[in-house]
Amino acid sequence: MEDANQTGPIHFHLRPFSQLPEVQVLIFVTFLIMYVVSVSGNTSISLIIGTSRSLHTPMYFFLASLAALEICYSCTIAPLTLASILSPEKTLISLPGCAAQMFFFIFLGSADCMLLAAMAYDRFVAICHPLRYALLMSWRLCAQLALGSLVLGFISAVQLTILIFRLPFCSSKEVGMFYCDVLPVMRLACADTRVHEATLFVVGVTVLTIPFLLIALSYVFIVAAIVKMRSAEGRHKAFSTCSSHLTMVLLQYGGGSLIYLCPSSSYSPKRGQVVSVVYTFITPMLNPLIYSMRNRELKDAVKRAMRRFLSS
Repeated sequence: MEDANQTGPIHFHLRPFSQLPEVQVLIFVTFLIMYVVSVSGNTSISLIIGTSRSLHTPMYFFLASLAALEICYSCTIAPLTLASILSPEKTLISLPGCAAQMFFFIFLGSADCMLLAAMAYDRFVAICHPLRYALLMSWRLCAQLALGSLVLGFISAVQLTILIFRLPFCSSKEVGMFYCDVLPVMRLACADTRVHEATLFVVGVTVLTIPFLLIALSYVFIVAAIVKMRSAEGRHKAFSTCSSHLTMVLLQYGGGSLIYLCPSSSYSPKRGQVVSVVYTFITPMLNPLIYSMRNRELKDAVKRAMRRFLSS
């Protein structure tokens, strides 16, 4: 039976959120709005930082890099998800297409987590060693940290994608998710996946646990340094820049940990769908909103850009 099922090309269906047409339309409109806000907002942040000389600092370099990652991340997940919501029966994804989406999802998501850790180190140096900040956070180091995030994300994506898609898939089936996520696709395999689950856990610890512990350690020193500040204005500025970053860390790492660091036997497709919406749609949308509202320099740059646009 297994040989017979594998003679033709394999296609996957993506699981819809609801079978009710009214609910599907509501979900489609909501996701479309979040997608448009995410792409337009992150694009605006990247352009504003790139064109404002006052923002050409390591902190804003990492923020622009994060915004660029969020754009690519949203474009990897959202278009196919929106298409599958509109026509769930007609939207199919081939095995190579599913592998490509999973690769970019892991690559960009892992790089995102690594970049958040690099941003925490930047804030640690800026607040705990302000006099040595320019020396320690050189542009060369910033480029190395950003490139290292991409390289580590690429390595994680390559090994997981190759490992999973070398498994035999018996026939065309429904992926228990609105995109080709690792665990739902792995469950469609007609083979023992214990080694693959163990590898996924190791990658999850590497991408989520270790960077999060480094971020937590950085914030222990940051909070200690902020408490010692005599200037109330300095404390407020430090807390405002750090709170934006910390909010993104909690959303990104919290959602990812609930999915990839829990035992695979306890994985629930319904819970997975809800949690995945947080880091595939909500987090990319909130990134430009959180940083633009909490950061005075970026807010001023946005206002100047708007005035230039309106005057022209």
